[in-house]
Amino acid sequence: MTPEETLAAYLHRARDALIWKLEGLDDYDVRRPLTATGTNLLGLIKHTALVSADYLGDIFGRPFEHPMTAAIGEGAAPNDDMWAPADESRQDVVDLWDAAWMHIDATLAAVELDASGEVPWWPPERNPVTLHQVIVHVLAELHRHAGHADIVRELIDGAAGASPAFGNLPDVDPTWWSDYVERVEAAARTAADR
Repeated sequence: MTPEETLAAYLHRARDALIWKLEGLDDYDVRRPLTATGTNLLGLIKHTALVSADYLGDIFGRPFEHPMTAAIGEGAAPNDDMWAPADESRQDVVDLWDAAWMHIDATLAAVELDASGEVPWWPPERNPVTLHQVIVHVLAELHRHAGHADIVRELIDGAAGASPAFGNLPDVDPTWWSDYVERVEAAARTAADR
């Protein structure tokens, strides 16, 4: 694989892990906040689509045009991109996701890894940047948010793993997991009592 193909493969792997977390859930479960900061699956999809398209588009002279970009633009309230109001359907967010990734793939095909860009919200000492640097940044962010999605999805219905085909967890029965959680809890209590 070329460096470009390797980076694209890792971007796609993270992208696929994130979007898979919506499968099989109803509209309430994909939207409901499951942390004190409101983290929810549909919001993670919306956020990563918008931010990834911004980094891997706008920064390299390829603006991403979509009505939902207002959620991260000037005048947007904090965290507007981290949730979907009731009038934004799940399909609206999935369509945004698909459009963003088509745009990102087109950028990767059109722009060389050593192409230069400026990230306006980064401090001067971090600019200019190359497409390669920005891809690595986006990869880190996507995998970070995929980890958030892993935990949120597990809290909803117990589904865990990287994808339906690659769970990357031990292939054991539910009783093993219950016993394992009890062992971890017992160790935590013992350590706390020392």
